[in-house]
Amino acid sequence: MAERTNRYRDEMDAKRILQIREITRGLPQACSDFLRSIAISTSSLTRLAYAIDLNTFFTFLHEERIDFSAKDLKLMNDQDLEKLTRNDIIAYTEYLTYYLKNAEDDSVPNKVIVNHELAIKRKLCTIRSFYDYLFKNQRIASNVTELVPLPKVHEKPIIRLNKDEMVRMLEQAQSGDQLTAIQQKFQKITAKRDYAILSLFLGTGIRVSECIGMNIGDVDLENNAFIVTRKGGNQVVLYFPPEVAEALAEYMDERERIETVPGHEDALFLSLQRRRITQRAVQNLVKKYAAVAAPLKTRISPHKLRSTYATNLYNETGDIYLVADVLGHTSVDTTRKHYADMTDARRRMAAEHVHLPGDPDFSPDR
Repeated sequence: MAERTNRYRDEMDAKRILQIREITRGLPQACSDFLRSIAISTSSLTRLAYAIDLNTFFTFLHEERIDFSAKDLKLMNDQDLEKLTRNDIIAYTEYLTYYLKNAEDDSVPNKVIVNHELAIKRKLCTIRSFYDYLFKNQRIASNVTELVPLPKVHEKPIIRLNKDEMVRMLEQAQSGDQLTAIQQKFQKITAKRDYAILSLFLGTGIRVSECIGMNIGDVDLENNAFIVTRKGGNQVVLYFPPEVAEALAEYMDERERIETVPGHEDALFLSLQRRRITQRAVQNLVKKYAAVAAPLKTRISPHKLRSTYATNLYNETGDIYLVADVLGHTSVDTTRKHYADMTDARRRMAAEHVHLPGDPDFSPDR
């Protein structure tokens, strides 16, 4: 399939690149060198996350560690970076559990940041990658970050919707009869859009970033297919079931009659301001309907709907490779770890295939 130009993606890339440059202006030159070295192999979103992590790390060193407090961050050279010790990293790990982020506006209170195991591990991996780059390029004599083990991430139960909850969520997107009075006022305007978005998540398992990046021209209702831009910029064709096709068709008929703000003409899903819908808006949309459909599951997000789709597909097909391909995972281990957990029915089936002595079905030759 020929690569298609996506103006929205190009605009987001440009915006992130400018953000990266702004952040790294106040950091050691080595940070910019590191990010440029991975520009070809990573997305702008990944590099922005790295830049934010590096900024957090060097802000900590400058404000909390004596050996790094005297010199301006952007003036630090490789010899300064080589002063990092194992104790500095251990202190940084503890610091990440709870710290205050200074607000740009003095009238706004500092923001409290709390990180848990997974977030701490990711931030430490960024520092490891940075120092590994310095070591491999012979800019420092050793990589002290390797001396500190990464925190162990404890597995948490995967939250997803069952079939009844899925039905209730979609029903509320259509009727809104259990929403608050204020929510119903907006739901009447966005019903077709909301129903189409939720149907896409539950019927295709796409990411929220992929959803908001979709353009009108990406959808082919004749073949029940659409083009999605994956992480890293790869574009693939995915297919959707008839129920999703119907939801999209109804919304797109409405979408054709909306005159957008200039620059947002191609966007498939629009906000009430007639602009491309934002990630935060989609997250709030899902949360709103989930609160009615599954009130005991308080952390339902677009990613949880993706998990719901993936688990349903796996349970129907038993094909972990198919699930990985549709989700856009480069490693099937990611799919297996996060989505394809065994259901209670499968556990029961496992018990039925094991027999002990005394059981009439037991055979020592098996």
